[in-house]
Amino acid sequence: MPAPKKALRRSLTVTSAALTALALLSPAALAAPSPSASPSATPPASMSTVGGARLGKPGTQVDLAGGAPVLPKDVTARSWIVADAESGDVLAAHNAHWRLAPASTLKMLFADTLLPKWPKTTKRTVEVSDLAGVGAGSSLVGIKEKETYTVHDLWLGVFLRSGNDAVHVLSAMNDGVDKTVADMNAHADELQALDTTVVSPDGYDMPGQVSSAYDLTLFARSGLQKKDFREYASTVRAKFPGETTKNKKGKTSRGTFEIQNTNRLLAGDSDLGVYPGIAGVKNGNTTNAGATFTGVAERGGRVLLVTVMNPAKDEHNEVYKETARLFDWGFQAAGKVRPVGELVGPRSAAQASPSAGASGEAGGTGKGAAGTKPVAGAQTGGGAGGVGIAAGITAGVLVLLAGGAFLVNRRWPLPDLVRRRTRP
Repeated sequence: MPAPKKALRRSLTVTSAALTALALLSPAALAAPSPSASPSATPPASMSTVGGARLGKPGTQVDLAGGAPVLPKDVTARSWIVADAESGDVLAAHNAHWRLAPASTLKMLFADTLLPKWPKTTKRTVEVSDLAGVGAGSSLVGIKEKETYTVHDLWLGVFLRSGNDAVHVLSAMNDGVDKTVADMNAHADELQALDTTVVSPDGYDMPGQVSSAYDLTLFARSGLQKKDFREYASTVRAKFPGETTKNKKGKTSRGTFEIQNTNRLLAGDSDLGVYPGIAGVKNGNTTNAGATFTGVAERGGRVLLVTVMNPAKDEHNEVYKETARLFDWGFQAAGKVRPVGELVGPRSAAQASPSAGASGEAGGTGKGAAGTKPVAGAQTGGGAGGVGIAAGITAGVLVLLAGGAFLVNRRWPLPDLVRRRTRP
């Protein structure tokens, strides 16, 4: 069935985006299974076959060869996927194309769409209108009206604290939420993430807003090609600007406060250690979505992506524990399983041609070229100004070419590795 084409650059409102998207779908798409209305709903009998026919089937898909370990039995997520970030091979999946609420993992698409628009040093003085529409109960980094922040500050707020306030300020810089939603839907279509409909750029629960484990993995793989994305996704802690105060003599000052990444495989927790080789990327949790997470990790020269959506088991940090089990299985099974599908490249890959110059930084400042080391790693530490920066995954998982297209290759070249530093 041909993939439905989404209208580009149309003005959408948050409340009507889902209806607008439905109106633009082809008759074939209208016949497709509707998004799940409840986290406990059963998966559709048939789903998208992007990436391979087996990925469109409900249930667990795996093809074990001789000597391959069995999948962990204590994974309760409604949907998950284990993929090789470099080759794109899907090693195993469970309801990979089930369209579910994504929560803040949708911020990976937000970042991949908007990161290249401004240099890190760009400043924004926050207006009252910038924070309009931030949903009740949203995760916030603590942005204040009339205060000035750099784009670097705002992206730290998005990645570390999953701040919906930071998302809305960046959306205002992008001419508003409506345009940002349209840009994100257009970029999802370019990445062939056809399970995804964006209604709110921050992942806040909205009617009709859905994605899938497959699509979230595509967003991570695309985002990780960008140096800034890798840096923010792998930063454990940072200093964030506070509120400007004035003393009795009228002198103003502005302090900072520490923020820490809410990705527990990266930062650790009381019942969970830091996962060896972890380098990001994004977690989320809302009423409709439950807990969601996409992670990337490296071991023995192999880089894996794992996405887990909505574990049925209701225990502390369960989404991270199930992700860790799937990572462990994936590293043990790599080379011993036959792929059940693949992560597809962007539409523009069909027109791409090889190029030596690859830009990886936001704001068009990157000058890096593709490297040859198929390894990734995360590093954290205190940088200038107290900002904890992790140089992150080698990733460039897809190599961005000068013309904005992607190199079509069975094995995606990776930029040079930046090794892990000792944690502070």
